[in-house]
Amino acid sequence: MTGKKTRRAFLATSIAVAGTIVGSKALQRNVTSASISATIPERLLGNTGVKVPILGLGGAGQTPLSWNNAEKQAVAIIQRALELGIRYFDTAADYGPSEDYLGKILPAYRQRLFLASKTAARDRDNAWRELERSLLRLKTDYLDLWQLHRVSFEAELDRIFARSGAARALEEAKQQKLVRFVGITGHHEPDIIAEGLRRYAFDTALIPVNAADKHHPRPFIPQVLPVARQKNVGIIAMKVPAYGRLFKPGVLDGMHQAFGYALSQPGVHCAIIAAETVEQLESNIAVAQAFQPLDEKALTEIEQRTSSAWQDNTFFRAWT
Repeated sequence: MTGKKTRRAFLATSIAVAGTIVGSKALQRNVTSASISATIPERLLGNTGVKVPILGLGGAGQTPLSWNNAEKQAVAIIQRALELGIRYFDTAADYGPSEDYLGKILPAYRQRLFLASKTAARDRDNAWRELERSLLRLKTDYLDLWQLHRVSFEAELDRIFARSGAARALEEAKQQKLVRFVGITGHHEPDIIAEGLRRYAFDTALIPVNAADKHHPRPFIPQVLPVARQKNVGIIAMKVPAYGRLFKPGVLDGMHQAFGYALSQPGVHCAIIAAETVEQLESNIAVAQAFQPLDEKALTEIEQRTSSAWQDNTFFRAWT
């Protein structure tokens, strides 16, 4: 592996060269700093000392941001997100072209953004390779948040925290100021995420916070959130609308209920939600702008409405 000075110099030079692409007028509209609104409520993200909007843009799933040959649609969503006050962008090394698409637009606004990516590597060397590739694709010299992606089993935790595990890369990247904060993500087993938080001082955890989760035999909310609150870990909600399945007839009425439920859970600081179209993005942002915490009666009603559909809305629990 290259040394500290060599690695930073290499990345700085490579990103500077790649950055010449960013100025392409064909890829960018005139989104000035003044046009970026700040109307989405913000919360302090755990112990990071950083405030983030309660809604961030997801870079995978039902969105052109992770689809090949969808650059035009992806760029339109990213640009509109910037215009409407989205400052938190979430992606990963294995989200297809997501990092490349974001790298075409975000560098011009980098200092105002909270940019997160992930590595699925469990060993130090491969984690480093994915980080370097992510930085080059995103055309940035640092990430605000670098996360261990979809940690699902205890054996993975053992590999991560072994002498040559990915945790070493997290530490080294923080020391070299290539990442500001580090996190863990997972949607398979809440006990594994809770154990990860006990083993290491992660700054954040990205987990499902879903209105149907309460009814799962092994729910995330009661198993992870108490540990996170005890350690003041920033909690980022994902799978909030269950890829839209929560909005099937007879379940919830719309995003205002799904988002309201997730962001009303004690210890949840923000949510990452993807958008398939600009119109869907605008609708999601309007919900975030109007957010008010739900009272116990409203939360109970939502839980009752999801009780008969929890299996359909926690399908992602089978993924590893």
